[in-house]
Amino acid sequence: MILVSVVVVCQMVFVRAVLHESTIWQTEFVMYLLVAATFIGAPYILLTRGHVAVDVLPLMARPGMRVVLHAAGTLIALAFCGFFLYASVPWWHETWVSGQTTSSLWRARVWIPYLSVPVGLALLCLQLLADLWMVLTQRSHPFGLSPEDVL
Repeated sequence: MILVSVVVVCQMVFVRAVLHESTIWQTEFVMYLLVAATFIGAPYILLTRGHVAVDVLPLMARPGMRVVLHAAGTLIALAFCGFFLYASVPWWHETWVSGQTTSSLWRARVWIPYLSVPVGLALLCLQLLADLWMVLTQRSHPFGLSPEDVL
């Protein structure tokens, strides 16, 4: 999605700078595609531990306390994502039922890009649950730290 966004931005610059024509759909398309990449990509980033993490406190804690910290953090994240998911489904559904479109000449149906928000959040909630389950059943270490990792 990000690669497609880069290509579309390059096309938009070419159309504006070289052909001296206006652009109609490119800005909205790139904006919606980057939002979709963010929400749909978040569960994968969590799975691969690709996010920025500050692990000073877990490194100082004993292995048993790491599980508690991980569970507490995951439950807080799950509550936030679950609430956001709960709020985003009616928001998306309203655009789908009413047939809302963008205000530009492109007149894109907004339910299509808006769908990425509840889908991404649902997948993120599932990934958070899976991560919590793996730690609680001792199939993986909390924060990706083995018991030997200490500060």
